[in-house]
Amino acid sequence: MIILAIETSCDETSISILQDSDIDKRILSLVTRSQVSVHQDYGGVVPELAARAHLSNIEPIMEQALAQAKIELKDIDAIAVTGGPGLIGGVLVGVTLAKALHVSLNKPLYCINHLEGHALTARLSHDVAYPYLLLLTSGGHCMFMEVLGFRQYVLLGQTLDDAAGECFDKIAKLLDFDFPGGPTLEKKAKLGDPTRFIFPKPLQHEPVPNFSFSGLKTAVKQTIEKSTLDEQTVCDIAASFQYTVGEIFKERLSKALKCSQHKVERLVMAGGVAANRYLREQLQHVCANHGIEAIFPPMNLCVDNAAMIGWVGIEAIQHGVLPSESDFQPRPRWPLEQLHL
Repeated sequence: MIILAIETSCDETSISILQDSDIDKRILSLVTRSQVSVHQDYGGVVPELAARAHLSNIEPIMEQALAQAKIELKDIDAIAVTGGPGLIGGVLVGVTLAKALHVSLNKPLYCINHLEGHALTARLSHDVAYPYLLLLTSGGHCMFMEVLGFRQYVLLGQTLDDAAGECFDKIAKLLDFDFPGGPTLEKKAKLGDPTRFIFPKPLQHEPVPNFSFSGLKTAVKQTIEKSTLDEQTVCDIAASFQYTVGEIFKERLSKALKCSQHKVERLVMAGGVAANRYLREQLQHVCANHGIEAIFPPMNLCVDNAAMIGWVGIEAIQHGVLPSESDFQPRPRWPLEQLHL
């Protein structure tokens, strides 16, 4: 089975060709074009500009993906596309192309939940077996879930306000780092003293592994405003902030393991924040103490990408999920808990 997958939920235009057979699964091609240069002057993603960039990029990227995979459109067996959640203009671009291919090629169409793409990425990259504990940190989402099987999700805790990724982006912007600021913040933190500034860890006394990052963001903002931002102070703020997020993740992971009603032997961290090496290391320590395995997808599959969308399409077909209707409407919001077989 060969599936063409499309991802346009935010600021990466991505198309992938995947092949799945009885003996192996392969990413035949994955072409992802970032829009960093489009949004850099604005310090964040501008939805209208993102949608226009997707529209300009998507057909050349599809041609490149097909060429790398050494196939033609007629060779594909199905189409998978992000149907939400995401910036609605971008999602609309991807869904429109997918519907056009569906009609012109007479191939089944699967509209995929973007979060489910991240949730199942480790099954593509590491062949992870169900069940597992998932820490999903993508865009405005930050949550712990038990992944018991395909489309069997149990929510254990989630953010009550800002997400970790949003907090990284906002603090990086306050420190005047170029967009995207997360990677720069991580580099600066390596040069800083993580104990110089003490920041709050909201909800640390609650038994449920929920998150709250708005108070942390405000505390860091106030520290920035009243500090003389020489290079060392910038590095120390970055290090102290990153350290605090790591401590929050570690403490919430321990709570999630206590709250879990099922025996899990592995943790999967997925989404853009999973690319942060410091946070990976902190979670690995907790997992080692609890005797469970920590699994992180490769960096290129942590960020938004079409390969993860294609893999969910493959699993949907394997589980007998019916194709999406031709009148499927893109969804700016689409909770994982709404998915079912």
